[in-house]
Amino acid sequence: MENVFEGKEIDLLSLPVPFWHEGDGGRYIGTLDVTISRDPEEGWVNLGCYRVMVHDQDTLALYISPGHHGNIHRQKYFDQGKPFPVAISFGPDPLLWYFGQMDVPPGESEYDYAGGIRGEPYEVILGEHTKLPIPAYSEVAVEGEVIPGTKIPEGPFGEFTGYYAGGLRSEPALKVKRLMYRNDPIITGAPPYRPSPGAENNLIRAAYIWDYLDKAGVPDVRGVAYYQTRLLVVVAIKQRYPGHARQAALIASQCRAAALLTRYIVVVDEDIDIWDSNELLWALCTRTDPVKDIEILRRCWSNPIDPIIPPSERGFQSRGIIDACRPYEWMSEFPAVSGPARH
Repeated sequence: MENVFEGKEIDLLSLPVPFWHEGDGGRYIGTLDVTISRDPEEGWVNLGCYRVMVHDQDTLALYISPGHHGNIHRQKYFDQGKPFPVAISFGPDPLLWYFGQMDVPPGESEYDYAGGIRGEPYEVILGEHTKLPIPAYSEVAVEGEVIPGTKIPEGPFGEFTGYYAGGLRSEPALKVKRLMYRNDPIITGAPPYRPSPGAENNLIRAAYIWDYLDKAGVPDVRGVAYYQTRLLVVVAIKQRYPGHARQAALIASQCRAAALLTRYIVVVDEDIDIWDSNELLWALCTRTDPVKDIEILRRCWSNPIDPIIPPSERGFQSRGIIDACRPYEWMSEFPAVSGPARH
C-alpha cells in the first residue's frame, strides 16, 4: 500500500514490463504471477498462474486455458451476465506462484497448501473493489474486472512447448481499477522456453500423480517422473497381478495432475531408473512389442497451445499408453539382465 493509484492515475505503461521473446505480440507483466478469483457459487478462492499482457494504461489481456479453475470461475460470472472480478499479484511469494501452477483439487485454495508448507498463514489485504484476498507482501498488485462481451488481441507468446503455437487470439478485456506497489518494486518473471535438461523433471507434479495413483488403489508404485514440462509421464511399478501396468498407466493418464496435455504415459518395471533417459529408452526398446504394448486414447483434454494439433481441432488430443514392463504372464521366463550388478 506504499503506492496506490485509482482511476485516471493508473498507468500500467509506467512499469518496466519485459518483452520476453522476439516473436511475442506485446509485453507480458504476468509470467510469474498469481491471479486470484472466487467461485461465485461455492465461495472458494483460487490462485492460478495465468499469463497477462499489457495493452494500455489500465487494460490487460488475461489468458486462462480452458478447464483451469480460473477459466471456470470466469465462465460462471459471464453466464450470469456479470463481469469477472480478479486480483493479480505480480511479484508474489514464489511458493504461492509454485502452487498456482499445480493442480490443487477444486474447492481447495492454494493459500492453504502454500501456508501448510510455510508453516504459517499468509497475511492478506481485502481488495477495495473485489473483496478478494491479495498477498499483503506482493511487490506489485492490481484488482479489476474482466468485462464480458469485450474483445482485445492477446498473443502470440512463446510457450513452454517451445513454440508460438497459441497464435494471436481475442480475449475479454481486464479493466484495472486499482494499481498498488511497494517502493522500489521487483516485477518477477518466469518466461517459458523449450524444455531443457535442467528443467525436465517437475518433482512436485510427479508427486501429485503418485498421490492420485495411491488414492485410486494402485499398489506398489515405486516412482513417478515427469518430463518435457507436461508431455511425458513415467511410472515405475512392481507388478503384482495381470493388468497392473495398464491400470497404472490409465489412471496416471487421466488424474487431475496429468490430464491436461500429457502426450505419453510409460509404465516400467521397478528395476528401471526412471530419472535416467537412457534406461528409459532401453526399457522402451527391449520390453515392448508395439502391436501388443501401445494403446491410443482419443479425445483427451488438450490445450489451445498444442503445436501438433491443427488450430480447428484444438482442445482435444490423442494420448499414447506404453506398457514397457516385462510381460506379466511370462515374466519369470523373461531373459535375465546382463552387465554389472548394481550396489
